[in-house]
Amino acid sequence: MAVYTEVTDEALGAFLAGYDLGRVTSFKGIAEGVENSNFLMRTEAGQFILTLYEKRVNEADLPFFIGLMEHLSARGVTCPQPVRARDGQALGRLAGRAAAIVTFLDGLWIRRPQAHHCGQVGEALARMHEAGADFALRRPNALSIEGWPALFATAEPRADEVSPGLAKETAAELAALQAIWPTGLPSGVIHADLFPDNVFFLSDRLSGLIDFYFACNDAFAYDLGICLNAWCFEADGAFNVSKGMAMINGYQRLRPLKAEEVEALPILARGSALRFMLTRLVDWLDVPPGAKVVPKNPLEYLVKLRFHQRVVSARDYGLLA
Repeated sequence: MAVYTEVTDEALGAFLAGYDLGRVTSFKGIAEGVENSNFLMRTEAGQFILTLYEKRVNEADLPFFIGLMEHLSARGVTCPQPVRARDGQALGRLAGRAAAIVTFLDGLWIRRPQAHHCGQVGEALARMHEAGADFALRRPNALSIEGWPALFATAEPRADEVSPGLAKETAAELAALQAIWPTGLPSGVIHADLFPDNVFFLSDRLSGLIDFYFACNDAFAYDLGICLNAWCFEADGAFNVSKGMAMINGYQRLRPLKAEEVEALPILARGSALRFMLTRLVDWLDVPPGAKVVPKNPLEYLVKLRFHQRVVSARDYGLLA
């Protein structure tokens, strides 16, 4: 979440005239995250999140995201629900951007996850994968391996400004992964961005998942690899095997991994580290002037990538034989 586009009182009032949400009592931007412009809004009807879609979000994908949240909620996954206007539409336009209002979820995200949090995330991820099995819409993963060369091309000329030799190292890693990237794995709807700030907890129990705007169709084990990267490394860059074990065990309680997924997991985790390093690198080098956004350091994911390059098997992540 972030704020790239400001919303005037007049524009907000005109937009909300189409909803049955009553009078706005508070409205403020949310600075966390890097993708869309997000605002916490309280009205006479309650608390909501207003999102203006920016940057990498293609408006043609928005019906997928909106429909997916409604689909998952109907199957027991706690996530924000789109608020439809009086004309039945969940999408509108505000400040020149596509916009939507979703319900507010109670809870806090965990700044310092422990193993038991990771176990709950693994279980929630598997539940989401199972719940999305019969979702009718499809959306290819534009940020999978086919999309990485274009990202790298954007950042390559200035990559060494971030770290000397980064351009050469990234080019070599991209070529290596293109040669070994697994295909034909069990696939379906994945979240693709289940970082700690997208998972809420209440009284130390997982209470909901948010921010489905990278959701797409891809390998389930790739989504697990993303979560291993996002949840199981310590601040010093060391991988915490206890957290990895808890996450994988939590996932497998609901959806046991197949042999080919276990074999592919180190490559998928390595690839997801490269994907987030690349998108962070692009964002780090191209923050719009005046944007209320804090770009995330791409070098965090360079450290993780180097760890995955040394991994021998999924046992290194805590998978029990």
